[in-house]
Amino acid sequence: MAKPRVLQIGIDPGVIDFSPWPGQDADGLRARIADAETALRDAGFDVTVCLVPDDAAAADSAVRARLSSAVFDVVEIGSGLRTSHEYTTIFERVVNAVATLHSGVPLCFNDSPETTLDAVRRALTR
Repeated sequence: MAKPRVLQIGIDPGVIDFSPWPGQDADGLRARIADAETALRDAGFDVTVCLVPDDAAAADSAVRARLSSAVFDVVEIGSGLRTSHEYTTIFERVVNAVATLHSGVPLCFNDSPETTLDAVRRALTR
């Protein structure tokens, strides 16, 4: 039996302004995202990560390229992309790309990288 395929989509930590969150930085977030990816793999998932830039058109292109490369069983969209007002347009483009290219695929949303595995499991058991 094939492993369930997960596409994780999030904003690239390198473009985030961390000044509102003292003590957090791009390297720390990258490490947390990598830990989430490892947790998914250890739980038996085939994972593809797509970290998008802070440009809506470029983000849309990146997501469409990933979605065109494989069929995914679930798409997880990170909280940083969804909850930051400056990324609303990018979030809209991402959701619309998924809806267009992978109609019907379950979407799930984490609260942080540490809740990604739970979010994916929720999506696959609906």
